[in-house]
Amino acid sequence: MDPEDVHFRSADHLTGEEEKQKTTTERKEDGEESRKAGRPPMSRIPTFQSSLPRKRVPVQNADSSPKTDESSQPGQKERAGSIEAGRVKMSASGGRETALPIPSARLQTSNADGFSQGDFSDHPPSHLALKSDQSLDQTPEITMDSDQFKSPLVRPPLRNVQENLVTSDVVTELVSKFETATGETLIEDEHMSLIDDMSSCSSVDNQETSDQPLGEELESESVKETVYQSEGIEEKMNDVKQRTVPDKVDGCMVGAEDKQAKIEKPTVSTNSEKCLKETPKTTKAADTTHAKHSKTKMYTPSKQTKGGGFAVFFLLPSILLLLGGFGLHIWQYGIPKSTSHLMSQLELHWLEPFWMPQETCNSDCRLSLVESVPEGVSFPSESPHLSSISDAWSNLLNTANNSVHIAAFYFTLRDSDLGLTEPSSVLGQKVFDQLKQLEPKGVKLKIAVNAPQPYIADTEELAATGAEVRGVDLQSVTGGILHTKLWVVDKKHMYLGSANMDWRSLTQVKEVGVSVQDCSCLAQDASRIFDLYWDVGAQKNESLPPFWPGRFSALSSSKYPLAVKFNGVPARVYLSSSPPPLSAYGRSDDLSSILSVIADAKKFIYVSVMDYLPLSQFTEPVRFWPAIDSALREAACARGVEVKLLVSCWSHSPGAMFIFLQSLSVLNKPPLSCNIYTKVFEVPSTREQQRIPFARVNHAKYMVTDRVVYIGTSNWSENYFTQTAGVGLVVNQTGSAVEKGQQTVQNQLQNIFQRDWHSQYAQTLSDVHADHCSGIKLT
Repeated sequence: MDPEDVHFRSADHLTGEEEKQKTTTERKEDGEESRKAGRPPMSRIPTFQSSLPRKRVPVQNADSSPKTDESSQPGQKERAGSIEAGRVKMSASGGRETALPIPSARLQTSNADGFSQGDFSDHPPSHLALKSDQSLDQTPEITMDSDQFKSPLVRPPLRNVQENLVTSDVVTELVSKFETATGETLIEDEHMSLIDDMSSCSSVDNQETSDQPLGEELESESVKETVYQSEGIEEKMNDVKQRTVPDKVDGCMVGAEDKQAKIEKPTVSTNSEKCLKETPKTTKAADTTHAKHSKTKMYTPSKQTKGGGFAVFFLLPSILLLLGGFGLHIWQYGIPKSTSHLMSQLELHWLEPFWMPQETCNSDCRLSLVESVPEGVSFPSESPHLSSISDAWSNLLNTANNSVHIAAFYFTLRDSDLGLTEPSSVLGQKVFDQLKQLEPKGVKLKIAVNAPQPYIADTEELAATGAEVRGVDLQSVTGGILHTKLWVVDKKHMYLGSANMDWRSLTQVKEVGVSVQDCSCLAQDASRIFDLYWDVGAQKNESLPPFWPGRFSALSSSKYPLAVKFNGVPARVYLSSSPPPLSAYGRSDDLSSILSVIADAKKFIYVSVMDYLPLSQFTEPVRFWPAIDSALREAACARGVEVKLLVSCWSHSPGAMFIFLQSLSVLNKPPLSCNIYTKVFEVPSTREQQRIPFARVNHAKYMVTDRVVYIGTSNWSENYFTQTAGVGLVVNQTGSAVEKGQQTVQNQLQNIFQRDWHSQYAQTLSDVHADHCSGIKLT
């Protein structure tokens, strides 16, 4: 019998008539399906390219199948002969082999463990057939006559992990050989293509049974195996990797793997046009290899494909959101000028201290309360007194080695602003001369002054000596002024208080301030406030940044005060500032600090301030502003704290202030009997002194309680806290151990207030003060 004849054989031969009838029936069905699908006729050999269900030919069992006719049509032989590698044959241990027909190109068993390749080799061959009355949608049954073993075949998904087709063993062996030789792994798509093509060809094999005896077949397969090994695995499988698109050869889909089979068997000319056939030499080791490859390679989802999908699904929207957010940020805040600027815009400026150079911090400080007492004002000799502000300034300038930074409302240290000679201006002249000597000594002088200035002679002369002078125009950005009075020397010493850079502040105006030396912890924080003013002076766009860079961030606050020692007594201290737009990250607001000090008081609250007005003093229309006023009323009437308020009386006193003060004083009358009292401090003046403008006034701005000291630079009305720049120093030494010869800052300032309160210059508020103080005329 010609080995190229295509027969469907069982243990006995089919008759030639039945074979012809079967072939004719399948051709008609194939042609009918092609016409319905609108495509040219296809080969009757089943492939994966056809999605239409094919009618299976009933399987003849051994009892009913007659012998097969030896003759076949030549056309059948040519079509079958054009099929290349991938055939699988199931051989028996003796007698003639039986073929296991594949019900469908993708029909797979559902139980790989129960019915595996090893079952074919371990049991004697018998009839394996599908019942002829089952369609593709039904579950076929495979029957082994030898042991009556039955295992249902269930249609699984296309990539069922439990696949146990005979064709997969062939693919697995090919893949295994390829990986062993090259060390590479086929990707999933190539692997599955190999399975599909081999399954397609195995369908043809299942319809064919060669008349070649078993011995000859084994010999032939041995020759093929020898040729396969002699060709070199790596060169052949490279061709498999390059050719992934299957070709169509007479209806049988022959992929890259099929072409590989062609190359592998060039010496076997008679079988070169057949699909690859395998002898049933499968062993348990082969089963193990098959199971391993099935789990780890054939059906493992492509990580590369999953990774690409993940990147597209998650990374692309994230990138678009980042770009959109950055564009919105630039639209709102503008392009950042530096990394520090960007971090401040993103409110990440608190991270800057991690790489900013950290200076040493000395916390063993010397603090001195200082004051200016106007000429003609005297206190009893036994009353307490403080060092003068002029001496404190001179001492700071004498100790300067590197830098002097001054923030001031104005600069008039000489009497030239009046166009006359005033002997009391001598102290101011002395300070001015010291400032002029700083640059020649190598000390850098920076002056941040309110702008515009009506009198610029002093600052221009200082600039001529090398000082840097920068005007800060807050009127255009906050609607206020730079009212701060702050000195920072070498970032180790500082001064803060009510005294302006004015010769009158040293001899003609009553002032109170604080000088701190050898206290780098506090001086560095004060330097950041000055640097912020300096930066505002450089802005020419009449606007403030929405966020301040981290280099301006506070080093102390009400929440995190500095722990230092003042004259040997432990203290907790911090700096506050106003208005809020000029307060950098972490800086306590000046108004909030005042309110917290009032709320913290247990026994008394003493306030000395030039102007006390619960109104918006410099805006139209005038607004009621009861923030501090309500806090004082609550402390006196609700908590029983003693409140004493000392205000100034001079020609520039607002008349409304005394009316509001009367509303406070009336609270101490029955039935309320609140512990709240007010007095007016008036500095006496001679006729000559009255000719000096903006003089002869109590200009102090401080508050002392039984627990805390607050020394500031602002008058107590709304505009000073919401629009005008000012600073404050809060010192708390409550509970600190005080040794003999030591004194707390709170105790010192309390004594100064009591001295002024009980002095002859302080008078209890009366109805006449509204007219008297506001009606003072300069003569």
